[in-house]
Amino acid sequence: MLSAGERPLPAINGVAKDIPKPTFNNDSSYSAPMWQTEKTSQKTLQHIWIITGPAGSGKSTVGRGLQEELELPFLEGDDFHPQSNKDKMTNGIPLTDEDRWDWLISLRKAAIEILTPSSSSSDKDKRTRAPWGVIVACSALKQKYRDVMRVAAYGSPSVQIHFIYLRLPESALMKRVESRQSHYMKSGMVHSQLQVLEEPQEEWDTLTVDVEESPEAVQRRVSQLVAGKLAEYQ
Repeated sequence: MLSAGERPLPAINGVAKDIPKPTFNNDSSYSAPMWQTEKTSQKTLQHIWIITGPAGSGKSTVGRGLQEELELPFLEGDDFHPQSNKDKMTNGIPLTDEDRWDWLISLRKAAIEILTPSSSSSDKDKRTRAPWGVIVACSALKQKYRDVMRVAAYGSPSVQIHFIYLRLPESALMKRVESRQSHYMKSGMVHSQLQVLEEPQEEWDTLTVDVEESPEAVQRRVSQLVAGKLAEYQ
């Protein structure tokens, strides 16, 4: 049986190619791509956009940027960690696979629930009440963690999973995390995360973005990737 990450759909091979460029106004500010206003063509599909990468890569920033642009719900993965996990990370203790299973499953469940029509609505309204997608910020450092999230598409051909992996050198990650205020993830944890990190290799549903540029440039690049991916389903 093929896993969700092995489904025979169009291969991406890391970074998307021939992606439509976003448009700019005369003042050079970014304007939303055309597909943002044409959600009706996507109504038969639901997309889960999972923003991945180690601490400091900008998952939350990119996720919230897409939330605003696409007008979709956003789930912050950090909010789903049990207190025991947060305590371990605060004290510089790396999480084990066992620590992460329940976290990943609860995050996956939350994404599925968002895409599931409310049982209180009529049959006619059910298709309109559920959003056409959801955005999730989740480190998903290992392939098997990503496979846990891929289960969300099992048995549901209308649900498509997409990972957007944010790649940044360790020195830059450390600098970003050190600048954070009042966050349980400390800079010392970055090294431990990179030790277990398995960068996506030939995972058809994963797009890779180098995020050393400005936040604005990164957001534009991510928007281009999302636009290109959605265009494949039209």
